[in-house]
Amino acid sequence: MSKVLVAVILAGVAAQFAKLVALLFKHKHLKWNDIVVTGGMPSSHSAFVISLLTIIFLTEGVSTAFVISLVLAAVVIRDAFGVRRTAGEEGMVINQIMTKLKMKKETHFSMGHTPAQVVVGAMIGFAIAILVYFI
Repeated sequence: MSKVLVAVILAGVAAQFAKLVALLFKHKHLKWNDIVVTGGMPSSHSAFVISLLTIIFLTEGVSTAFVISLVLAAVVIRDAFGVRRTAGEEGMVINQIMTKLKMKKETHFSMGHTPAQVVVGAMIGFAIAILVYFI
């Protein structure tokens, strides 16, 4: 199996597993939708794209695939703690307004990530890619 595929899958699984462990300690129980929860510590989005970026660099050097993965990583990471974070904060405000107005519609929104959550996810992705490459 391709080292690129292994690194990306392992990074995503490791980040999501770490998120589940953090949720378990925080809430003392898990729900089924916690398996695919977005937002929170660490960012699995960052783990995916940084593992991809790193393993492509290690296997191919600076190539067209590396540059494409660099652009993808920049867009995904910026979106994770920028646009999605802002949209999540706006979702919270909308929910508060709806509660005050006694509106009964339940809304769902994703909080995105803090910069720290993105950094931890990126470190997981980087470490997994290094391990996969050298093992």
